Parts: sequence; C-alpha cells; structure tokens
Amino acid sequence: MKTKKISLGIVDDHQIVIDGLKSLLHGHEQFEVLIECTQPHEMVSLIEKKAIDILLTDVMMPGMNGAELSKAVHQKFPEIKILALSMSGQGDLVNQMIDDADISGYVLKNIGKQELIQALEKISGGGIYFSEEVLYEMTRASEMKKANMETRLTAREIEIIQLIEKEMSNKQIAEKLFLSERTIETHRKNIFRKTNTSSVIGLVKYAYEHKLI
Repeated sequence: MKTKKISLGIVDDHQIVIDGLKSLLHGHEQFEVLIECTQPHEMVSLIEKKAIDILLTDVMMPGMNGAELSKAVHQKFPEIKILALSMSGQGDLVNQMIDDADISGYVLKNIGKQELIQALEKISGGGIYFSEEVLYEMTRASEMKKANMETRLTAREIEIIQLIEKEMSNKQIAEKLFLSERTIETHRKNIFRKTNTSSVIGLVKYAYEHKLI
C-alpha cells in the first residue's frame, strides 16, 4: 500500500531559497512540495486551494513577517504545522516565533538535507524540532533577559519579593525592614511594573522562573 505523502508549502521572499529547499527534497518518498510563493500575503489563499500539512516559512520578509503569516495561517488552518527558516538563530526572534506564532520548529537556512528531513519527520509526527544553533541562541537570549531583569531589580526590591512570597503584608514587611508602609507600597508598584506582572501570584511565578526565590 502506497503511503500518503506529507504535503509542504514554502514561502520565502528569495526564490533561490525555495529552489534550494525543493532540491533537497526532490525525489523524497515521504515529502512533496505542493505550493510555493515569494509573497507571504498570498500563502493563505494558496492554502485554501491546496491543503498542506507543513508550512516552511522565512522569518524576516517585507510586508508580512513569518510570525504574522504563521498567526494568519493558524487562525484559518490550525492543523497546519509550521517550520520557521532563518539566516539567523537570534534568540529573541526565535522566542517571538514560539510565543506569538506557535511554531513547531526553527532551523537555519544553511541546513543540510539530512537535518531538514529529520526536522520534517519530527514535526509531521507531532513533535518539535530546533537546530542546535537555534537552541543555543534561545538559551543565551533567556540568560541575557534574566540578567537584564535582575540588574533592573534592586537588591531591596528582590528582598521585598522574597517577603511577599512568604505572604507577608505591607505592614509586616515595613516593620521587618524598618521602612514606612508607603515606601513598601512604592516598592511594590515598581516591582510589578519592572516584572510586567499585575498580581502576587504572577509575581511569585516570575520570581521562581527567574530564580529570585
């Protein structure tokens, strides 16, 4: 019995990249490129005419970037899995694609045939795939973000976060630190603003994630 092929769509504003990916996949028994285009805004209408299983999309494109396209595709076709392609594994770009676009994978454009097939096999099976270089950049970006946050939070603010986690009231914290309640309230407002949280639960979650407590 012949196995149904996994159908792919490719969008990149450089035709040479599309041609390169098609060349890597040429003759493969499991995957076939069904649709391609260099204009990201055209992809949704193309998918409406020809269903695909996986979309390979560039990240940085004029007019509509990869995150915007991925969101538009997922709104209409939530079952489609998305593999992001980029010249850069820049951590903040990757994290944006994960957070905003719900992608299944991220690889660099200098990928070889073996890794491309590996990524597609993993994603088509319901898994996720990120190139080693991309994982490294993601980790580095997270560490830098953490470092920036920690430098923005003063030692006093971190101390207050630790006391908030112990369910101490403003009055109790003020007494412990020999400060006025008004000063503690000001610190709390600054802490919520700096950590981009709006509740004690959110703040405690943030503190655990950033190893402040």
